[in-house]
Amino acid sequence: MRTAGLLALLFITLTAVTGCKSREGRDGPMTDPAQVYQRAKRASNQGDFPFAIRIYEALMARYPFAEESRQARLDVIYAYYRAGESDSAIDAADTFIRENPTHARIDYAWYLKGLTDFERMPNFMERWFRVDLNERPPTQARRSFTSFATVVEQFPNSEYAHDARRRMVYLRNRLADYEIAVARYYVDRGAFVAAAQRAKTTIEEYDGAPAVRQALELLVICYEKMELKELAAQTRAVYRANYEGEIGEGRKSGEKRKWYKLWLSS
Repeated sequence: MRTAGLLALLFITLTAVTGCKSREGRDGPMTDPAQVYQRAKRASNQGDFPFAIRIYEALMARYPFAEESRQARLDVIYAYYRAGESDSAIDAADTFIRENPTHARIDYAWYLKGLTDFERMPNFMERWFRVDLNERPPTQARRSFTSFATVVEQFPNSEYAHDARRRMVYLRNRLADYEIAVARYYVDRGAFVAAAQRAKTTIEEYDGAPAVRQALELLVICYEKMELKELAAQTRAVYRANYEGEIGEGRKSGEKRKWYKLWLSS
Protein backbone atom coordinates (compact mmCIF):
# COMPACT_ATOMS: atom_id res chain seq x y z
CA MET A 1 0.00 0.00 0.00
CA ARG A 2 2.86 2.37 0.83
CA THR A 3 4.54 1.63 -2.50
CA ALA A 4 1.31 2.26 -4.36
CA GLY A 5 0.90 5.59 -2.58
CA LEU A 6 4.41 6.66 -3.50
CA LEU A 7 3.82 5.73 -7.13
CA ALA A 8 0.59 7.73 -7.18
CA LEU A 9 2.35 10.75 -5.67
CA LEU A 10 5.14 10.47 -8.25
CA PHE A 11 2.58 10.30 -11.08
CA ILE A 12 0.75 13.41 -9.83
CA THR A 13 4.05 15.31 -9.52
CA LEU A 14 5.15 14.41 -13.04
CA THR A 15 1.75 15.38 -14.43
CA ALA A 16 1.89 18.78 -12.72
CA VAL A 17 5.42 19.45 -14.01
CA THR A 18 4.41 18.44 -17.53
CA GLY A 19 1.37 20.72 -17.34
CA CYS A 20 3.49 23.67 -16.22
CA LYS A 21 5.93 23.14 -19.06
CA SER A 22 3.06 22.89 -21.50
CA ARG A 23 1.58 26.19 -20.32
CA GLU A 24 4.98 27.83 -20.33
CA GLY A 25 5.51 26.68 -23.90
CA ARG A 26 2.26 28.34 -24.95
CA ASP A 27 2.31 31.46 -22.80
CA GLY A 28 6.05 31.74 -22.29
CA PRO A 29 7.73 33.86 -19.61
CA MET A 30 6.11 37.27 -19.10
CA THR A 31 9.35 39.17 -18.45
CA ASP A 32 9.99 41.13 -21.66
CA PRO A 33 7.18 43.41 -22.92
CA ALA A 34 8.46 43.21 -26.49
CA GLN A 35 8.45 39.40 -26.49
CA VAL A 36 5.00 39.29 -24.90
CA TYR A 37 3.67 41.70 -27.51
CA GLN A 38 5.14 39.67 -30.36
CA ARG A 39 3.56 36.51 -28.93
CA ALA A 40 0.15 38.18 -28.87
CA LYS A 41 0.65 39.61 -32.35
CA ARG A 42 1.62 36.19 -33.68
CA ALA A 43 -1.48 34.62 -32.16
CA SER A 44 -3.65 37.32 -33.72
CA ASN A 45 -2.06 36.81 -37.14
CA GLN A 46 -2.77 33.10 -36.83
CA GLY A 47 -6.43 33.76 -36.05
CA ASP A 48 -6.24 32.67 -32.41
CA PHE A 49 -7.95 35.81 -31.15
CA PRO A 50 -9.05 34.53 -27.70
CA PHE A 51 -5.41 33.65 -26.90
CA ALA A 52 -4.19 36.96 -28.35
CA ILE A 53 -6.68 38.83 -26.16
CA ARG A 54 -5.45 37.00 -23.08
CA ILE A 55 -1.83 37.94 -23.80
CA TYR A 56 -2.67 41.55 -24.69
CA GLU A 57 -4.60 41.93 -21.45
CA ALA A 58 -1.75 40.41 -19.44
CA LEU A 59 0.75 42.71 -21.14
CA MET A 60 -1.29 45.82 -20.40
CA ALA A 61 -1.82 44.75 -16.78
CA ARG A 62 1.84 43.92 -16.05
CA TYR A 63 3.53 46.66 -18.06
CA PRO A 64 0.99 49.52 -18.25
CA PHE A 65 3.60 52.16 -19.15
CA ALA A 66 5.52 50.19 -21.76
CA GLU A 67 5.35 51.32 -25.39
CA GLU A 68 4.20 47.82 -26.32
CA SER A 69 1.22 48.20 -23.98
CA ARG A 70 0.19 51.38 -25.73
CA GLN A 71 0.21 49.55 -29.06
CA ALA A 72 -1.58 46.61 -27.46
CA ARG A 73 -4.44 48.89 -26.46
CA LEU A 74 -5.01 49.52 -30.15
CA ASP A 75 -4.43 45.97 -31.37
CA VAL A 76 -6.73 44.43 -28.78
CA ILE A 77 -9.66 46.34 -30.29
CA TYR A 78 -9.26 44.32 -33.49
CA ALA A 79 -8.83 41.09 -31.54
CA TYR A 80 -12.06 41.73 -29.61
CA TYR A 81 -13.85 42.55 -32.86
CA ARG A 82 -12.69 39.37 -34.59
CA ALA A 83 -13.45 37.26 -31.53
CA GLY A 84 -17.06 38.50 -31.60
CA GLU A 85 -16.72 40.39 -28.31
CA SER A 86 -18.49 43.49 -29.60
CA ASP A 87 -19.03 45.26 -26.28
CA SER A 88 -15.40 44.80 -25.31
CA ALA A 89 -14.28 46.10 -28.71
CA ILE A 90 -16.42 49.23 -28.34
CA ASP A 91 -15.20 49.83 -24.79
CA ALA A 92 -11.57 49.35 -25.81
CA ALA A 93 -11.99 51.73 -28.75
CA ASP A 94 -13.61 54.40 -26.57
CA THR A 95 -10.83 54.08 -24.01
CA PHE A 96 -8.10 54.33 -26.64
CA ILE A 97 -9.71 57.36 -28.29
CA ARG A 98 -10.13 59.12 -24.94
CA GLU A 99 -6.59 58.42 -23.74
CA ASN A 100 -4.77 58.89 -27.07
CA PRO A 101 -6.44 61.79 -28.91
CA THR A 102 -3.30 62.61 -30.92
CA HIS A 103 -2.21 59.06 -31.75
CA ALA A 104 -1.13 58.60 -35.36
CA ARG A 105 -3.59 55.72 -35.82
CA ILE A 106 -6.60 57.06 -33.98
CA ASP A 107 -8.49 56.89 -37.30
CA TYR A 108 -8.10 53.12 -37.09
CA ALA A 109 -9.72 53.06 -33.64
CA TRP A 110 -12.69 55.08 -34.94
CA TYR A 111 -12.97 52.79 -37.97
CA LEU A 112 -12.95 49.62 -35.86
CA LYS A 113 -15.56 51.12 -33.57
CA GLY A 114 -17.82 51.82 -36.55
CA LEU A 115 -17.13 48.41 -38.05
CA THR A 116 -18.03 46.61 -34.84
CA ASP A 117 -21.45 48.26 -34.68
CA PHE A 118 -21.94 47.88 -38.43
CA GLU A 119 -21.38 44.14 -38.47
CA ARG A 120 -23.42 43.18 -35.44
CA MET A 121 -25.75 40.53 -36.83
CA PRO A 122 -29.40 39.92 -35.92
CA ASN A 123 -29.74 37.53 -33.02
CA PHE A 124 -31.04 33.98 -33.36
CA MET A 125 -34.70 34.82 -32.64
CA GLU A 126 -34.71 37.65 -35.18
CA ARG A 127 -33.29 35.37 -37.87
CA TRP A 128 -35.69 32.56 -36.99
CA PHE A 129 -38.78 34.74 -37.16
CA ARG A 130 -37.41 36.86 -40.02
CA VAL A 131 -37.84 40.13 -38.17
CA ASP A 132 -37.84 43.18 -40.46
CA LEU A 133 -34.76 45.13 -39.37
CA ASN A 134 -36.27 48.33 -40.75
CA GLU A 135 -38.70 48.29 -37.82
CA ARG A 136 -36.01 47.89 -35.18
CA PRO A 137 -34.66 51.12 -33.62
CA PRO A 138 -31.35 51.67 -35.44
CA THR A 139 -29.26 52.53 -32.37
CA GLN A 140 -26.21 50.64 -33.60
CA ALA A 141 -26.63 52.04 -37.10
CA ARG A 142 -26.54 55.59 -35.75
CA ARG A 143 -23.45 54.86 -33.65
CA SER A 144 -21.73 53.20 -36.58
CA PHE A 145 -22.63 56.10 -38.88
CA THR A 146 -21.18 58.59 -36.39
CA SER A 147 -17.93 56.65 -36.09
CA PHE A 148 -17.51 56.32 -39.85
CA ALA A 149 -18.38 60.01 -40.30
CA THR A 150 -15.58 60.89 -37.88
CA VAL A 151 -13.11 58.94 -40.03
CA VAL A 152 -14.34 60.57 -43.25
CA GLU A 153 -14.55 64.13 -41.92
CA GLN A 154 -11.56 64.31 -39.58
CA PHE A 155 -9.23 61.95 -41.43
CA PRO A 156 -10.12 62.30 -45.14
CA ASN A 157 -6.71 60.94 -46.20
CA SER A 158 -7.01 57.84 -44.03
CA GLU A 159 -6.72 54.48 -45.75
CA TYR A 160 -10.05 53.61 -44.10
CA ALA A 161 -11.93 56.70 -45.32
CA HIS A 162 -13.10 55.17 -48.60
CA ASP A 163 -14.61 52.09 -47.01
CA ALA A 164 -16.10 54.17 -44.19
CA ARG A 165 -17.80 56.44 -46.72
CA ARG A 166 -19.16 53.44 -48.62
CA ARG A 167 -20.64 51.94 -45.48
CA MET A 168 -22.16 55.29 -44.52
CA VAL A 169 -24.30 55.15 -47.66
CA TYR A 170 -25.92 51.91 -46.53
CA LEU A 171 -26.31 53.11 -42.97
CA ARG A 172 -27.97 56.24 -44.27
CA ASN A 173 -30.46 54.09 -46.17
CA ARG A 174 -31.05 52.04 -43.02
CA LEU A 175 -31.86 55.16 -41.01
CA ALA A 176 -34.15 56.48 -43.74
CA ASP A 177 -35.99 53.15 -43.92
CA TYR A 178 -36.60 53.27 -40.19
CA GLU A 179 -38.18 56.72 -40.48
CA ILE A 180 -40.50 55.34 -43.15
CA ALA A 181 -41.40 52.34 -40.97
CA VAL A 182 -42.35 54.69 -38.14
CA ALA A 183 -44.31 56.93 -40.52
CA ARG A 184 -46.31 53.94 -41.78
CA TYR A 185 -47.01 52.94 -38.18
CA TYR A 186 -48.57 56.37 -37.60
CA VAL A 187 -50.54 56.22 -40.86
CA ASP A 188 -52.03 52.83 -39.89
CA ARG A 189 -53.25 54.42 -36.66
CA GLY A 190 -54.58 57.59 -38.24
CA ALA A 191 -51.89 59.86 -36.77
CA PHE A 192 -51.36 61.71 -40.03
CA VAL A 193 -49.65 64.78 -38.56
CA ALA A 194 -46.97 62.62 -36.92
CA ALA A 195 -46.63 60.50 -40.07
CA ALA A 196 -46.19 63.59 -42.24
CA GLN A 197 -43.50 64.91 -39.90
CA ARG A 198 -41.56 61.64 -40.14
CA ALA A 199 -41.87 61.66 -43.92
CA LYS A 200 -40.60 65.26 -44.09
CA THR A 201 -37.67 64.35 -41.86
CA THR A 202 -36.75 61.54 -44.24
CA ILE A 203 -36.80 63.90 -47.22
CA GLU A 204 -34.79 66.63 -45.49
CA GLU A 205 -32.17 64.50 -43.75
CA TYR A 206 -31.73 61.62 -46.19
CA ASP A 207 -32.02 63.26 -49.59
CA GLY A 208 -31.05 60.75 -52.27
CA ALA A 209 -31.92 57.66 -50.24
CA PRO A 210 -34.35 55.18 -51.88
CA ALA A 211 -36.77 55.79 -49.00
CA VAL A 212 -37.33 59.39 -50.14
CA ARG A 213 -39.70 58.14 -52.82
CA GLN A 214 -41.82 56.40 -50.21
CA ALA A 215 -41.66 59.51 -48.02
CA LEU A 216 -43.18 61.61 -50.81
CA GLU A 217 -45.91 59.03 -51.28
CA LEU A 218 -46.72 59.11 -47.58
CA LEU A 219 -46.81 62.90 -47.61
CA VAL A 220 -49.38 62.86 -50.40
CA ILE A 221 -51.51 60.37 -48.46
CA CYS A 222 -51.25 62.34 -45.22
CA TYR A 223 -52.06 65.68 -46.85
CA GLU A 224 -55.07 64.18 -48.59
CA LYS A 225 -56.31 62.61 -45.37
CA MET A 226 -55.92 65.96 -43.62
CA GLU A 227 -57.69 67.64 -46.58
CA LEU A 228 -54.67 69.84 -47.34
CA LYS A 229 -55.33 69.67 -51.05
CA GLU A 230 -52.84 72.34 -52.13
CA LEU A 231 -49.95 70.70 -50.25
CA ALA A 232 -51.01 67.30 -51.58
CA ALA A 233 -50.99 68.63 -55.16
CA GLN A 234 -47.57 70.25 -54.71
CA THR A 235 -46.09 67.07 -53.25
CA ARG A 236 -47.63 64.97 -56.01
CA ALA A 237 -46.03 67.29 -58.60
CA VAL A 238 -42.63 66.88 -56.94
CA TYR A 239 -43.14 63.12 -56.97
CA ARG A 240 -43.98 63.05 -60.69
CA ALA A 241 -41.00 65.27 -61.50
CA ASN A 242 -38.62 62.82 -59.89
CA TYR A 243 -40.16 59.37 -60.28
CA GLU A 244 -42.03 57.38 -62.86
CA GLY A 245 -45.14 55.39 -62.03
CA GLU A 246 -48.03 55.91 -59.69
CA ILE A 247 -48.16 56.59 -55.98
CA GLY A 248 -47.61 53.32 -54.13
CA GLU A 249 -45.04 51.78 -56.46
CA GLY A 250 -42.18 53.12 -54.37
CA ARG A 251 -43.07 50.81 -51.52
CA LYS A 252 -43.00 47.78 -53.78
CA SER A 253 -39.55 48.60 -55.11
CA GLY A 254 -38.31 49.32 -51.60
CA GLU A 255 -39.49 45.92 -50.37
CA LYS A 256 -37.54 44.11 -53.06
CA ARG A 257 -34.14 45.21 -51.84
CA LYS A 258 -33.52 45.83 -48.16
CA TRP A 259 -30.58 47.97 -47.09
CA TYR A 260 -28.74 45.05 -45.46
CA LYS A 261 -29.33 42.76 -48.47
CA LEU A 262 -27.89 45.45 -50.70
CA TRP A 263 -24.72 45.44 -48.62
CA LEU A 264 -24.43 41.65 -48.55
CA SER A 265 -24.75 41.44 -52.32
CA SER A 266 -22.13 44.10 -53.05
